[in-house]
Amino acid sequence: MKPRSIVLASNSPRRKALLEQLRLPFKVVPTFVDESRNVSENAKNLVERISEKKARSVEVEDDWLIIAADTVINLNEKIFGKPFSKEDGFLMLRELSGKVHKVHTGVCMVLNKNREIFSVQTDVYFRELTDEMINWYWSLDESKDKAGSYAIQGAGSVLVEKIVGSYSNVVGLPLKETADMLGQFGVEIFKDNYLNS
Repeated sequence: MKPRSIVLASNSPRRKALLEQLRLPFKVVPTFVDESRNVSENAKNLVERISEKKARSVEVEDDWLIIAADTVINLNEKIFGKPFSKEDGFLMLRELSGKVHKVHTGVCMVLNKNREIFSVQTDVYFRELTDEMINWYWSLDESKDKAGSYAIQGAGSVLVEKIVGSYSNVVGLPLKETADMLGQFGVEIFKDNYLNS
């Protein structure tokens, strides 16, 4: 059954911009949930659990499809969320400097009683960062609400040597996998012309 409407359960302008690239009509409903990590919870389980929690927090009609996502950074099993302060952000970037970290995004889709959850991992290789570089980047004011304290789609791209995997996953929503899952819910982006619907 094709949903009557699609809802993105998110506060993230980046996820909204990514989903807009699929040229689908959708509404945005902000979510406010506790994103705390459970003891010994790994990154994959964390983002899948929080994405489902976000999806379940939105009240919509039964025939509306809800999409929710959550992203964290994992460096040697240490989880990085959003920085609490400049000092916190500085320490995050200092730890990520010269290392390879993993970006995990969990996505949950709910339509009536049907629910699907998946997650995607991308490896990000950071260059060696000096204190001067970190101070410069923080002064740009783009890292404060980003997991790991950087935005790969912005000036933060200069901190990155390369990535292995999905770029859109690092931004906050793995588009290829999201499009595939939408198809399982009857939203065929390759077949239907949503621009004229």
